[in-house]
Amino acid sequence: MAYIFQQVADQGRADGITSNDTTEARDWYRNAARDIASVNTTRLMNDKRNIKPNIVVGDIGKMFMFFYDPKNKDTLPFYDKFPLIFPVDFTKGGFYGINLHYLAPILRAKLMDALYSTANNDKYDDSTKLKLSYNLLKGASKFQYFAPCFKMYLWDHVQGQFLNVQTQNWDTALMLPTERFAKASRETVWKDSASKV
Repeated sequence: MAYIFQQVADQGRADGITSNDTTEARDWYRNAARDIASVNTTRLMNDKRNIKPNIVVGDIGKMFMFFYDPKNKDTLPFYDKFPLIFPVDFTKGGFYGINLHYLAPILRAKLMDALYSTANNDKYDDSTKLKLSYNLLKGASKFQYFAPCFKMYLWDHVQGQFLNVQTQNWDTALMLPTERFAKASRETVWKDSASKV
């Protein structure tokens, strides 16, 4: 387990939190992650047990982190160099995903709470993933916050490998300060996203 997830999990156990299958537990993990001032993303990606060279169709609905250098970065108003995504679909040359970093923490939590309703089971272990599709997200008002987060990523511009964030760490990852926006502050990005929902 990546060092930061282990640190939060250990702190949770010390406080009597042993899973994230209740609203109270999820809130605890989210608050603990928000208290962390900074995260070394390079060190985070050294979690050899959960690193994957690629993502595949069976990974839709799982959470991943990776380094990214966009093809059209010169013309983009801003972009995230370290996305936190749930893959949604695949396309020629790349894939689509929901990058949660594009939302301010309070909206991020609201979207995540809605996404949990699509989980394939309530075990919250390695067998758990979200049942996602663009049509599902677009068709229900409870997913309204997904729109500014829906991005396309090109395989050729992924830098390195993918970190598969284990289900029990989703709520920690959700709130960790791992967004790495280029060309704009996170506050500017979040304000722009809020204007689109």
